[in-house]
Amino acid sequence: MKKGTKILLAILVLVVVLVVYTFSTYNSLVRLKENVDSKWSQVENQLQRRADLIPNLVNTVKGYAKHEKEIFETLAQARSKLLNSSTLEDKAKANDELSSAISRLLMIVENYPNLKADRTFVQLMDELSGTENRIAVARKDYNEAVREYNMKIKVFPNVIVARMFGFEEKKYFEASSQAKSVPSVDFSK
Repeated sequence: MKKGTKILLAILVLVVVLVVYTFSTYNSLVRLKENVDSKWSQVENQLQRRADLIPNLVNTVKGYAKHEKEIFETLAQARSKLLNSSTLEDKAKANDELSSAISRLLMIVENYPNLKADRTFVQLMDELSGTENRIAVARKDYNEAVREYNMKIKVFPNVIVARMFGFEEKKYFEASSQAKSVPSVDFSK
């Protein structure tokens, strides 16, 4: 074989390897991105389930606590924000507001022993508790998928393919700064 033919063959092999690598990396990034989107969808499903439980819970509590109007309005506004938010940041902020409102509602419930014994209320609280656990799991799964995806698009040489095809870093679903503080509960009232 001539030297020129060997060089041409080496260049051809190198081009084929680069093309195969590019396709392989692109397909891998698409799979990871779809996984992130799927996990986010699960977070949204659980947030929707939680939002759907809130009106039933509120109506049950309203029967016992007719004069606690402010918390019902706050819950309705927080639920509406959650359902109408579209971006991850807006959803996370609305979720934090709804969590805060639910916490306030649960503090009010402490003043109504008959309510805590009501079968409908207990069932709704069990469903809400289960949903809160599902949300936590869905958020964890989403954040793990985001971590895997973000790592894949940032490492060399994948970063070249990722930038070439417009793959961008995804944001984590993070707890708000309010979630890091311990709520105060006062039973003396």
